[in-house]
Amino acid sequence: MNFNKAEFYASYGQYKQIPAPERPEIAFSGRSNVGKSSLINKIFNRKNLARVSSVPGKTATINFYDADGCFMADLPGYGYAKTSKNEKLRWAELVEGYLTSDRDIALVVQLVDMRHPPSKDDLHMIDFLIDCEQPFIIVFTKSDKLSKREREERRKGFAEEIPCFDQITSIEFSAVTGEGVEEVRSVIEEASQTED
Repeated sequence: MNFNKAEFYASYGQYKQIPAPERPEIAFSGRSNVGKSSLINKIFNRKNLARVSSVPGKTATINFYDADGCFMADLPGYGYAKTSKNEKLRWAELVEGYLTSDRDIALVVQLVDMRHPPSKDDLHMIDFLIDCEQPFIIVFTKSDKLSKREREERRKGFAEEIPCFDQITSIEFSAVTGEGVEEVRSVIEEASQTED
């Protein structure tokens, strides 16, 4: 896969608007402000492919990117407290509709902020992916913000906090230093090829 060939394709705010699947899709999931846009931009060597916002809950649509024969789907962030009930319901219908559909989802890249224990919503999402038998990896973002000792503590914590952790591929990632970029690319490439 040529990671320099990614273009914004379309945004959809409701599941019924999304056209039938044409090719394998890689979905990016995580709570608001976990660094999904930064991760996508880093993987595809672009500054503004995915718009980075300092306002949590900004992405309220599924944004699709055409990446060299594969679609990348940036799911709206979850868990933002100030979101209205109606908006949370729309989010659930959109994301669950997408993830439980018969779309060709080759992989879900589940992002978790490495600095903190996984939130209730993170764990709910991981349980959901396990229950659906959806292939996924966990990418721990913002790894550059922890000292060596803090990292070690969080690794031990995640092993106890996240169900089936020893069976899940996890990658420590930093959009600042580039740590983990090649590993994430490698997993995405492998997932998109197994779907050919």
